[in-house]
Amino acid sequence: MNFFDRVYEAVRRIPCGKVATYGQIARLCGAPRASRAVGYALHVNPMPGVIPCHRVVNREGRLAPAFAFGGPAVQRDLLAAESVESYERDGLFYVDLDRYLWTP
Repeated sequence: MNFFDRVYEAVRRIPCGKVATYGQIARLCGAPRASRAVGYALHVNPMPGVIPCHRVVNREGRLAPAFAFGGPAVQRDLLAAESVESYERDGLFYVDLDRYLWTP
């Protein structure tokens, strides 16, 4: 199984109503320093409706400023539909990791 496949498998495990960080996914894939590669894998997600890449945020809880499937407002709305609340700060959206972080 290649790295991207491991990323997609890990992201599929994130439950509805929770988020994970890029670094967390990288660690689950056995490559703890590959956070950016996780981001790229999600940017080219071959199955956006099946692989819930909208559930992955940065280490501060920030949503992707250029969410690949429609922008940060789309990611915010997808998370809101799963009862994950976000807030805006300085034009960017964040989720509270203390409340929503998935712990596998």
